[in-house]
Parts: sequence; structure tokens; C-alpha cells
Amino acid sequence: MVEIGHFALVLAFALALVQSIVPLAGARTGNELLMAVGGPVAIAGFALTALSFLVLTLAYVQSDFSVANVWENSHSLKPMLFKITGTWGNHEGSMLLWILILTFFGCLVAMFGGNLPATLRANVLAVQGWIGAAFFLFVLATSNPFARLVPAPIEGRDLNPILQDVGLAIHPPLLYLGYVGFSVCFSFAVAALIEGKIDAAWARWVRPWTLAAWVFLTGGIAMGSYWAYYELGWGGFWFWDPVENASFMPWLAGTALLHSAIVMEKRSALKIWTLLLAILTFSLSLLGTFLVRSGVLTSVHAFATDPSRGIFILCILILFIGGSLALFALRAGSLASGGMFQPISREGALVLNNLFLTTATATVLIGTLYPLVLEAISGDKISVGAPFFNLTFGALMVPLLVVVPFGPLLAWKRGDIYGAAQRLMTAFAAALLAVLVTMVFIDGASVFASLGIGLGFWLIVGALVDLALKSGVGNVAAGVAFRRFRGLPRSMFGTALAHLGVGLTVLGVVGVVSFETEKILAMQPGETVEISGYTLRFDGLHPFQGPNFTEDRGRFELLDEDGSVSAQIISSKRFYPARQMPTTEAGIKTMGFSQLYISLGDETPDGVVVRLWWKPMVTLIWLGALVMMVGGTVSLTDRRLRVGAPSRRARQGADKTRPATI
Repeated sequence: MVEIGHFALVLAFALALVQSIVPLAGARTGNELLMAVGGPVAIAGFALTALSFLVLTLAYVQSDFSVANVWENSHSLKPMLFKITGTWGNHEGSMLLWILILTFFGCLVAMFGGNLPATLRANVLAVQGWIGAAFFLFVLATSNPFARLVPAPIEGRDLNPILQDVGLAIHPPLLYLGYVGFSVCFSFAVAALIEGKIDAAWARWVRPWTLAAWVFLTGGIAMGSYWAYYELGWGGFWFWDPVENASFMPWLAGTALLHSAIVMEKRSALKIWTLLLAILTFSLSLLGTFLVRSGVLTSVHAFATDPSRGIFILCILILFIGGSLALFALRAGSLASGGMFQPISREGALVLNNLFLTTATATVLIGTLYPLVLEAISGDKISVGAPFFNLTFGALMVPLLVVVPFGPLLAWKRGDIYGAAQRLMTAFAAALLAVLVTMVFIDGASVFASLGIGLGFWLIVGALVDLALKSGVGNVAAGVAFRRFRGLPRSMFGTALAHLGVGLTVLGVVGVVSFETEKILAMQPGETVEISGYTLRFDGLHPFQGPNFTEDRGRFELLDEDGSVSAQIISSKRFYPARQMPTTEAGIKTMGFSQLYISLGDETPDGVVVRLWWKPMVTLIWLGALVMMVGGTVSLTDRRLRVGAPSRRARQGADKTRPATI
């Protein structure tokens, strides 16, 4: 089976080469038969890649330690879930997952791109084939997941203990669906540049792919944030780690691309800018792949690999990023710039949004790469940490978030800023009330914290006001307003939910950063401690034997005012013998939107070191991301995003007006 998986990967590489050449030749010569080759080849390439990935997964499930990749990252005693997730918990397996998702998106274009012009479809599939061929070659030449060991070891070395978590089953696949999903946008952009033609219909084709990739990347980043929060035991939700930044930059650029595509679709404007963003977004995804897999970064969740792999990926970066930008420079002058609009308009608001987002992306990029460039040039090692990112990124995001509610209320082409401000008075009143309540009733609330809470309410209520105004609330009868509300396009609901989700995340970030409480102390069994009005009693350490680890569990009892136990929280220290590695498993008790967080330290003569946090509103950070994902998914269901899918009413009308035939 292992050799079958390897052979399937080689065949998929061969098909990727066919896909990258034949449809492109057909598009250049106008040969419809050659252009038609791209679809079946893309589908067959995905099927072969899926077979290869399935074989590797079976090798993990069966603990086949004759496969070097399985021996290095698995263990016979590991739970079945972690045997499966271990398939992509390493460099070779995760690259195979990366390629599987790439071929999956190419397959989707082949299956559902029948309404695309034949030349555009052929060029898009050819570009997808170029990317696939490059990464197939990378895996086969430097990162073969099917390499054999002779003789086969009896037992494996086990997976990195911090990766043996349910979050790993969710985080990488979601992240890659976002990362790699932007490859379709890149392929559409390069195909348009090859053809020298771009219009509003192109933007309508690109927008659903952008939206789908954005939804997945949002979920992947949020899941990664929560995994680091509870698994690493540090109690933080974001550390500005270079690998975190590597996924955050494509998200920022993808958000700008999504908004730019809206302007292009509606007003045929920002054509060149949208093309450039489509190229840059996937380029940042490729850059993230390089940073994680080249060995240039030291991170908790980077793949430490040999430099030869990094050089290979660097060549891929130069080829695709340099080639696409060179093609853009060659063709951009011949493309029409698109429609005109006034600065105060919905287009203007979206352009302003893009300026802030791209500047923020550049800021994160500079902060991430500057230490690496400086070390390469001078040998000096410096670190750019949270203070730099918080100051620069925060300064860009605050004014952007302030203007977000204005955008949907402005008219296309020429808007009325004063009229939009008047319609947002309810949101302003809610934000002002939130600021005053925070300052008056919450102890220790600073001016900045109060303004941050107000900003969160401004975004949330502003999103709701937008839906209320479009429904006619306050101007028509309640029944009419409800019918209008139900009849609103789903993309409007999606936009409102996405902006509301941003507001929830802002509330969560401000709440936990400004109002969290922390205590570090040594505790003996039976001792109690108070934190933020809650009383905890330490019940002692209790040994526990897991399937492939030993564990000392610290039990804490949450006491009511009368001394009765209302809940039990378990935090533990684990040790994995195969890897000779300890881990900390945090104990978390969720109360509303807030959490009580407990992390165990070492044993001392005075007792066990315990670190306690009270984290107010922290779950809103990830709830906001979930709401953003729901908003993007709702927008994807809008019929208007499906090109060539007329509404049922339109079809019925066409049937009535069609002349009868005999």
C-alpha cells in the first residue's frame, strides 16, 4: 500500500505537468479540445492525491513503522484520533495535505467552472497546474512522506506532545483551506493577465473563492489562537509569533481583496488594484509556507527542517511571486482602470478600508522579516515583539474600525457622510453609554479601556442599525419591516454579521487585556485562594496513567459563599516517556463569556506553584471569529454570487414570455 501511495503521488505530478501545459496551449491556439483536457486532468489529479493521502493515513492508523514518517511522528499506544491527526502533524504529511487541498480546489474549478469562458477556465486550470507541479516536485524531491526504513523499528518516537490535542484535528486543515484557497484567486488573476481581459464578471467569479478562503482562514487562525491559549499554558490568546504573523498577513490582504472585489463587481472600478491584491494575498501564503518550513524561524509551531528544503521553497517563491508580479507590470498598463467615483461614497469607504488593511499588512510583514534580514546581513540578532506590533497595528486598526459602520450606509458613486452619521446616532449613543458605564461602574477601568469597550459596541450596534434601516424599521409598519428584513439579500446579512463579529472580538480583546487578574503562589493541599471574588481550594495532586503519558492532576474546588463546592477544575502536568517531554494542561472554567484559568508549575518545599488568571470576556474573541465565519458562509449562499444561476422568479417569468412551440 505504501508503494501504491508513492506511485499515485508520482502519477499526480505527471498529471499536474499535463494540466499546466495542454490547456494553456489550447487557450493560445483556440483549440477547444486541448482546453477541455484541463478539467478531467484536474479531477484525476485530485483523485490520485487523495489516494496517496489516504495511504499515508492508513500507515499511521496501522502504526506501520517501516515508513520513516510514521516512525518519527507516531506511537502504537497513541489514541486513534491522534494517530490520524499525526498524519499532518509533521512537515512531510502536512505538505501532502497542502497539495491535497490545492488539487481539491483545482477539482472544484473543473467541476463547477462550466459557466466560465473556455479560455479563462483553461488558463486558470493551467496556473493551478503550475503551482501543483512545483509543490509535487518539492515533496517528491525533498520531503517524501513514503520513505521506508529497513529494518522496520518495533516502536515509534511518538508525536510532539503539544500537538496531541483535538485542536490539531481542526486547526491545520482549516488553515490550509484558507492558505491554499487563495491560490484560486491567484490563478484567476494570472489567467486574466495572460488573456489581457478583466471585467466585472471576472470579479463575480473570483469573489466566492475569495470569500470561501477567507472563511476557512478566519477559522484556522481562531482555532490556532485558542489552541495556543489552552494548550501551551501561557494564558495568552496572541503572541505576535512569526508563525502566527505568517497566517495573519494573508488574512489581512484577503480581507482587502474581498472588499476590493465588491467594488469591482458593483462599479467596475479598482480593477488593477484587485488583480494586485489577488497576487499578493497568495504570495503572502507562499511566504508563510517558506517561513514555517525553511528553518529560518524558531517557533513553538514551526517545522524545523534542513536548509535545502527552505532553498527549494524559496525558488518556488521567486518563480511564482516574481513571475506574477513581472506579468502584472507588463500587462497592467494595458488594462482599463474602471469607473470613477467620489471620495465620499461606498467605493471610497472600501478604498479607505483597503489602504488601512494593506498598510497594516506591510507593518506586520516588516516587523516579521526585519530581524531575519538584519541577521542575514550583519549577523546581529534582535527581536521585534508585542510592543512594536501593538503600537503600530493598533494605531492603524482603531481609525479603520471607527469608519467601518459608515461604509454600508453610503451610496455608491456619491454618498452623504452627514446623512450616514445621522443614521448612526443610535450606534453612537450605545457606544457613548458603554464608555460611561465602563468608566463609572468598573474598578480600574482606564480611559483607553473604556473607549475600547465603546468601539466594540459601536461596531456591533452599527451592524444592527444597517440591517434595521434597510428593513425600514421606524418608517414602516412592523409587519412590512419584517417582510423587508426577510427579503434582504443574504450578502447584506453576511456583511452585518462579519462586522458584528469584529465588534465582539474587539470587546473580548479589550476586556481580557484591560481587566484580567493574575496571581502566582505556592499552594499546599487544603489551602484556599481568592481571585476576582472567587474562592478556590486546592485538593492536592493525584497521579493518573494515560495511554502514552503519565500525569499529575491538580484538583481545585470552586467554593460558594457558604463553603459548598460548586465546581471542580483540573489542571495537570503530563510527561510523555517516548519523547521525554513534559506538558502543561490548563484547567479552565467558563462562566458566561469569562473564564477562570489555572496552570500548574513545579513542586517546591512550600507547595505546588499555581498560576491563576481571571479573564473577563475572553471567549468573545473566538465567538467573534465564529460569527465572522457564519457571516461569510451566509454571503456565500447568496444566489447573486453564483454566476449563471438565475432566480426561480426570473426563470418563471422567462417561461411565461417564451413563445409557444408546435
